[in-house]
Amino acid sequence: MKFVIQRVTHASVEVAGNTVGAIEKGYLVLIGVGQNDTRADADKLIKKLIGLRIFPDENGKINLSLKDVGGSLLLVSQFTLYANCIKGNRPSFVEAGEPQMAEELYEYIIAECRKSISKVETGVFGAKMSVSLCNDGPFTILLES
Repeated sequence: MKFVIQRVTHASVEVAGNTVGAIEKGYLVLIGVGQNDTRADADKLIKKLIGLRIFPDENGKINLSLKDVGGSLLLVSQFTLYANCIKGNRPSFVEAGEPQMAEELYEYIIAECRKSISKVETGVFGAKMSVSLCNDGPFTILLES
């Protein structure tokens, strides 16, 4: 499982020209599910995601969590995080989780995050999406199980 976490001042996702999710201050999280990923993998990454202290405090020190700043989450599924480009120029996606299993884990991640964070927005699993963001910092972190 892979989470690409971007600290943002705002982010949104559109499907067919309609905004389906939008946040202000918080994290845009691109989520890739691999073939062998489980809820236990998701739980570990969710715990790390919620606990990350990557917002500045009053002294400018990176010391505050998403909860500390009242931030939001925008969770977007992205199977292309499992692109394998070792051979040739066309990526292989055989390491990505099967769609049904991946969608179930994506929905599980959303539900678990909503237990801790008051505003959790999402993309649409499997849809062609347009994601817009303003990366704050820029600050981007990769978490993997």
